[in-house]
Amino acid sequence: MMPRSPGVPSSAKPPLLLLPGIVCDRAAWEPVIPALSRFADCEVHETGSDRTLGAMAERVLATAPPTFAVAGHSMGGRIAVEMVRRAPERVQSLALLDTGYRPLPSGQAAEDERAGRYALLAVARREGMRAMGRNWIQRMVHPRRLDDDALLDAILDMIDRQTPERFEAQIEALLSRPDAASVLRHIGCPTLVLCGRQDAWSPVAQHEEIAALAPGSTLEVIDDCGHMSPMEAPEQVADALLRWLRPAAESEQECRWAS
Repeated sequence: MMPRSPGVPSSAKPPLLLLPGIVCDRAAWEPVIPALSRFADCEVHETGSDRTLGAMAERVLATAPPTFAVAGHSMGGRIAVEMVRRAPERVQSLALLDTGYRPLPSGQAAEDERAGRYALLAVARREGMRAMGRNWIQRMVHPRRLDDDALLDAILDMIDRQTPERFEAQIEALLSRPDAASVLRHIGCPTLVLCGRQDAWSPVAQHEEIAALAPGSTLEVIDDCGHMSPMEAPEQVADALLRWLRPAAESEQECRWAS
């Protein structure tokens, strides 16, 4: 048997797909990638301009390896669940961060959500994506981080790389989101459910429901953290993801050493 070394040899690293959320790109995951890369080959699949979550999931599956681990943040978590819906045999491990599973509610709640999302789109069209981001970010990070210029600039730079047209497509995808409860009930792979304790958009109670639905899942709550957990608390998020990812990576490594 070969001696152990830090991390996992590149040839033994399982693929890990990282899915950002709405108006986000690779920068949402950048703070945790160095730690995760010790045990996985990380691939960030940015959301395109598809107008349904299902189409987004199919786009990722079309270029993904035969089997993989997948971690999705916010809307990326919903896309990850849609990947499980379509190809459960390909998903070896699943991590859902700061996300949701319910469809659009009915009645006034639906109208309020639709109006709120399209109000942000109107700002993006009128004043630009960065101006929209300044409004959007108020509920997206822990209140104490609203004076963290480095964090806010990183988030606003990321949003500024998007376009109102792509933002509109992503809004339409979320407004037509399917109910994912039945998918969660039949998940058969190791599943991590994680959120910031002060996530004002996707609260802890919602993640407790997700964890209760997904058999054998693990719930992790990051203190002093809002919705943008991989950027707000990268060390804690990376540690949680490594606890989820490392057993599968080391199991694959052991098999390769034995052979």
